[in-house]
Amino acid sequence: MEDNLDCPVVLTGNEHSKFLSKRYGYKEWMISRFLNFIPHPEKMLDYVHDSKNLHYYIRVNTLRTNPQELKRRLDEKGYLLRETILKEVFEIKNPGFGGIQIKDTGITIGRQNNDVNNDNKDAVTTPKDYDLQSSKDDDLGSKQPSIGSTIEYLKGYYYIQDLSSCIAVEELEIHAGSDLVVLDMAAAPGGKTTHIAQKLDNKGAIFACELNSNRLASLLFNLSRCFVQNTIVLNIKAEEINELELQFDRVLLDAPCTCEGIIMKDHSRKKSRNLVDLETCSNRQKKMIISGFDVLKPNGLLIYCTCSFAPEENEMIIQHLLNNHKDAKIEPLNYGMDGLTSFSKYQFDKKMVHTKRFYPHIHSTNGFFIAKIRKKPN
Repeated sequence: MEDNLDCPVVLTGNEHSKFLSKRYGYKEWMISRFLNFIPHPEKMLDYVHDSKNLHYYIRVNTLRTNPQELKRRLDEKGYLLRETILKEVFEIKNPGFGGIQIKDTGITIGRQNNDVNNDNKDAVTTPKDYDLQSSKDDDLGSKQPSIGSTIEYLKGYYYIQDLSSCIAVEELEIHAGSDLVVLDMAAAPGGKTTHIAQKLDNKGAIFACELNSNRLASLLFNLSRCFVQNTIVLNIKAEEINELELQFDRVLLDAPCTCEGIIMKDHSRKKSRNLVDLETCSNRQKKMIISGFDVLKPNGLLIYCTCSFAPEENEMIIQHLLNNHKDAKIEPLNYGMDGLTSFSKYQFDKKMVHTKRFYPHIHSTNGFFIAKIRKKPN
């Protein structure tokens, strides 16, 4: 396949894309692209536009409790929990009663959602920061504890994390109590790192990379809160992980991205990003995935994921890896819609269908992409 993947791809707009961009408040270049590869794009735009469609998930920390016990405790507090496709993940169904609201708490530079409760990743543009806060229920006339301030949360019984992010860790094929050595290449604030730790039952070892020293506090807080004891935190650039001369059984690369998939939670992203941001992210992602694959043991697994819709951050990154590593093999995933096999003038490897995409209007999650790559044995 062609390795000269121009980035970003600019598609010509039309009267329809102009109309939709004005109606929903996006830049037209984004709408023009959405119309070309997102299933039922107008349904997605309408769905994302309505905040009533927001979904909230928590992941049970099995190092501290079990799903049945946590559900009992939160039921007693008035939260309505619904089971999902993952046994340790619940959806919070009554955000009004539970008091889950999105609150703008200021401006941060570099990372999206600097709050320790959330598991969103790097952003090139300047994002808003969000928190989960309590609100007054008019009928009850009382204040419900925030889902991020219950005693169960503070004790590390659960982590507030989107279902799509949890699926990424599920696909690492980590069995309880195994002695695997795992690399998390972009770890803060720690959602996936803590999830890996509970999958390992605090056995084995996790190397958690975080370049931004301002983000280390949230990572260390969550590791401590969730009773994680098998993790080494590295304040290094993940692209330089090979300098440690280590090899890993599993690699997770939740890559810094433009975060198109969380527009529903941060509407500023409809207009705050530009094509330069997309190119910057794509270039770094290519370097990171090559570095991560280089330190993967033969027969090991690498999970690559983003909260972006952009093919330049997803399928094109996987194609770049395949073009540069003949020992890289895409493996099937259990959830999501098939990845793209073409975009604009580009054709991708036919096995790109085994990568998976998640859409808010179809899966009730953040927009998300996951690829599962195995390194062929020598």
